[in-house]
Amino acid sequence: MRSAERAGSQVMIAGVGYPFLRDLSLGPVLVPCLQALDWPPEVEFDDWSFNPIAIVQRLEERAQPYAQIILLAAVERGRQPGQVTCYHWNGELPDAEVIQQSVGEAVMGVISLDNLLTICGHFGVFPPCVTVIEVEPEDTEWGNGLTDRIKMAVSTVVTTIRHAIKEANHG
Repeated sequence: MRSAERAGSQVMIAGVGYPFLRDLSLGPVLVPCLQALDWPPEVEFDDWSFNPIAIVQRLEERAQPYAQIILLAAVERGRQPGQVTCYHWNGELPDAEVIQQSVGEAVMGVISLDNLLTICGHFGVFPPCVTVIEVEPEDTEWGNGLTDRIKMAVSTVVTTIRHAIKEANHG
């Protein structure tokens, strides 16, 4: 059990993505950078770049559920590269066949924000307040390091995270 969990952390900021796939690694790359900044004591960070089933188990094992989870990932949605999009996940799930497909992909090692939302939502481990922050990637090829356009979006990501925390705490 991590010390932040023992202290009753209520906000989880989790980076989701594939390490070493350039901009698609934004989530896990930013976790240590975000940890180095000043945050309220109830904020905890983690790299969720692994099997969503294991994340479900991790959330089920928590003695105290999170009040808010903020997921950070680079996701290809056809937007302008570097565009930051923030939304509250509405909990809507696809049909049973798509859920089963998502679980199968997770077991095979697919790391996907959409799979994570589907699987965790299906198993009911998310709190009512799930905020998603997506950045449109520019380069999704194998390699290390974020493109300049994505690096320029980082300050917007930090501001967006701070706003999401504040909004959840104060309505």
